[in-house]
Amino acid sequence: MLKQDTLAPDFAGTLDDGSTFSLSSNRGKKNVVLYFYPKDFTPGCTSQACSFRDNYAEIERFDAIVVGVSGDNEDSHASFKEKHELPFRLIADRGKQIHRMYQAVGLIPWMTPRVTYVIDKRGVIRSVIRHDFRVKEHVPEVVAALERLSRER
Repeated sequence: MLKQDTLAPDFAGTLDDGSTFSLSSNRGKKNVVLYFYPKDFTPGCTSQACSFRDNYAEIERFDAIVVGVSGDNEDSHASFKEKHELPFRLIADRGKQIHRMYQAVGLIPWMTPRVTYVIDKRGVIRSVIRHDFRVKEHVPEVVAALERLSRER
């Protein structure tokens, strides 16, 4: 995993709707919650995504967006997003280039760790969260990190 208080690597990735998302396009505009997860439609990943969905208004309150990243393709992401009414974007990282940039790769190549980065508007990683099995722990820690960030201004 990347370290807190370091500059987040810029990247561009294909979203669930086929458009492109880049981290740099949000600099100076939004805080970004970037979370890596193993696979669409699996129980843990569905629970994690729905936890972000159910708390999205709280996250938005801190001028933040959520972006999920997995190795699934755009069609899978679009179906996953529609079925679970996810209000946030999903990046298809088929070659796992973004995963590698963010050190979100496991010791076993097919096992993606659940890593969440809270990145501020300047592009600095402010919090790094990893819970591989306690999938609903990410959101409270994200909100706490955003609260700390809002108090620093």
